[in-house]
Amino acid sequence: MKNLTLQLRQEDPTAADSVQLMDELSSALQAITGDSGMASFDAADVVGPAACFVVARDDHGNPLGCGAFRPLQPGVAEIKRMYARHGANGVGSAVLRFLEAEAAALGYQAVWLETRLVNRRAVDFYTARGYARIANYGKYIGNPLAVCFEKQL
Repeated sequence: MKNLTLQLRQEDPTAADSVQLMDELSSALQAITGDSGMASFDAADVVGPAACFVVARDDHGNPLGCGAFRPLQPGVAEIKRMYARHGANGVGSAVLRFLEAEAAALGYQAVWLETRLVNRRAVDFYTARGYARIANYGKYIGNPLAVCFEKQL
């Protein structure tokens, strides 16, 4: 995927390409963690003026990855459903940068997220991009399998 030009746009999380990407993510998470993560996601949470769902596409319009954020608490958005197809190098980073920029433009001061401690690839990905571990929040409080992160915008 050298010289890849990405198109990143807000899209409908219920559209076919969006659902396909999230289904792939759910399968990957199920294999890594034993949980698809879908119980922690509602597509209605990532539409509207304070939320975002983005799909990354190649020059031919093929979907390569996705990500979203939803309002969590005043000044804080929560990153959800981050995914890049295998071999789509740089897509995850581009999606995350897009989400961070959109969140900042909407006035959020920070973004939070949760992943599973066993998902070392995700933990390393977020740490390498300036995310710091924070105390588990919300439904993740008391869950020793979960790890939460924050990045100030």
